[in-house]
Amino acid sequence: MQRALLITVDISHLIETLSLNMRQEELAELAITAGLHVADKISCSCKNITPNFYIGKGKAGEISLLCQKYGIECVVFNNELTPTQHRNLEDLLSVRVLDRTQLILDIFARNAHSQEGKVQVELAQLEYILPRLSGKGVMLSRLGGGIGTRGPGEQKLEIDRRNIRRRIAKLKEDFELLSQHRKNIRKKRINAGIPLISLVGYTNAGKSTLINALTSAHQVVKNSLFTTLDPLSKLLILPGRQRVVLSDTVGFLYRLPHHLIEAFKATLEEVAESDLLIHVIDVSRENFSGRISSVNEVLMQLGAAEKPVINVLNKIDNLEDYIWLNHIKQDFKNCVAISAKNKQNLNELMSLITACLPKLFKKYKFFIPLNHMNILDMVYKEGTIENIDYVEAGCNLEAYLPELVFKKISGTVSKNT
Repeated sequence: MQRALLITVDISHLIETLSLNMRQEELAELAITAGLHVADKISCSCKNITPNFYIGKGKAGEISLLCQKYGIECVVFNNELTPTQHRNLEDLLSVRVLDRTQLILDIFARNAHSQEGKVQVELAQLEYILPRLSGKGVMLSRLGGGIGTRGPGEQKLEIDRRNIRRRIAKLKEDFELLSQHRKNIRKKRINAGIPLISLVGYTNAGKSTLINALTSAHQVVKNSLFTTLDPLSKLLILPGRQRVVLSDTVGFLYRLPHHLIEAFKATLEEVAESDLLIHVIDVSRENFSGRISSVNEVLMQLGAAEKPVINVLNKIDNLEDYIWLNHIKQDFKNCVAISAKNKQNLNELMSLITACLPKLFKKYKFFIPLNHMNILDMVYKEGTIENIDYVEAGCNLEAYLPELVFKKISGTVSKNT
């Protein structure tokens, strides 16, 4: 296990939603999740980012001395470094240098298990690596050359770049096929009139634990960051017998790098296509409001900021002050406090989901003739019946149904006024 020194740089003109201490703790969590041993963590202030070292050369020299003194093998910056900054720091420090994006990509690579997840992670990794290939390269033999090459004297570095570009193109083709498959599944769900509810939230807020508790799924749960990368969708039957699809998504993070959002956009499209979002919030965390802001920023990037939301205050089993919790609940609309781990207050959550669904369904009054009573089974299965009145020729109904479901039966039933 490599000994790592963690560096958090505070840039004076940048407005941060998380405190310096919170950012340091989060970087430590990322490092531990990636398999590093955190030997020490330090912070430094900087008026402006420098093009050569991100920080000042003097501060970089101090870090170099610390690496020698404490046998540091890896330095991790809680910021995204340019290729030039990365190269210069490695040359000066004489140890491996990582930035926050590399750390996240490494964790993604560890936790991606599905074909779709692996393709997305590898694509993000290669697009990150490509502009960072450095060095003079190894001159090839002049016996090379030919059609499609630069001829004798081509550097190994250029071959690496070409191979990476070729691999990126292939991954994008593969991903387009996987994305099309996902679109076909989504189309079938929409045609069936089944609403989609997506779990969103900061990484390690308890989304996977919640989907397991609600649907008896077997999503892997760990007390670490980015455990879930592969999307999971499960059918959820609500108390009124309505069927909805509940989807778990990759956890969000403070300043989640933009190209990671781009790489996982097809997966995150589930969020943008959702009828309702369940925002899972770990209220046992200090400064959880900063994490809420980070989630809202990502939702805005995905075009999902205006979606209807249920706010789920999770991990109340870790709290001591419930009076404080009742006060916090007043700051949120459509809010419920739960413990997904202990399955506490899940009935309240299910009731709140049901209460939000009439906004997604439409209310219809119609008559089902006696020779088409099989439609009644569909209505029970796909919607919520408010009133039913059996008569000799059939039954009169008042029910909430998805519009597409009603269109399917509209040729057989007669609409009441």
